[in-house]
Amino acid sequence: MLPSDYAAQDCLLARALETVGERWTLLIVRDAFFGVRRFSDFLSHLDIPKAVLSERLKGLVRDGVMQRRPDPKRPGREIYELTQAGRDLWPAIYALRTWGARYRAPDGPRRAFTHFACQTELEDDGSCPACGITPEAHDVVMSLRPNAPQLRYDPISVALLEPHRLLEPLGRQPQVLTPAEQPPGAE
Repeated sequence: MLPSDYAAQDCLLARALETVGERWTLLIVRDAFFGVRRFSDFLSHLDIPKAVLSERLKGLVRDGVMQRRPDPKRPGREIYELTQAGRDLWPAIYALRTWGARYRAPDGPRRAFTHFACQTELEDDGSCPACGITPEAHDVVMSLRPNAPQLRYDPISVALLEPHRLLEPLGRQPQVLTPAEQPPGAE
């Protein structure tokens, strides 16, 4: 059995891998950026064994990447949300996604990521070419590219067919408002 830590390694990458380096962990974090918050939704979208999901979520909470709190819509249930430490993983998640698009997706990426403020697609380094900034995850909208095939039909995959602002809770009818459509005072 492989060890779960890198105690003999004097390396910050090794320390980070102790938290996010196990199989499934970054996919859970990715789904949290997509707006998944409930255990049952992680379970159905990832096709992950229940015991593995439970262990990975416990570890992410223990290590301060996610927090667990009561679900306001379902008494007795809980939701999971990224902490600041978890949200700070966005550049790494985006970089791995870009690498996957370049080297593991012969037909190109299925999803586009755009800057919410100007609706411009992000560069491979996560920056907005129109604004000259690198937006934080909550300022990024994810959408399916035209003609991208629908590969899955679980409720989360179906909800992700529509454009969705990252970190916003994913409902069955996600909606993205442009800055002009937002009510006064909304951020």
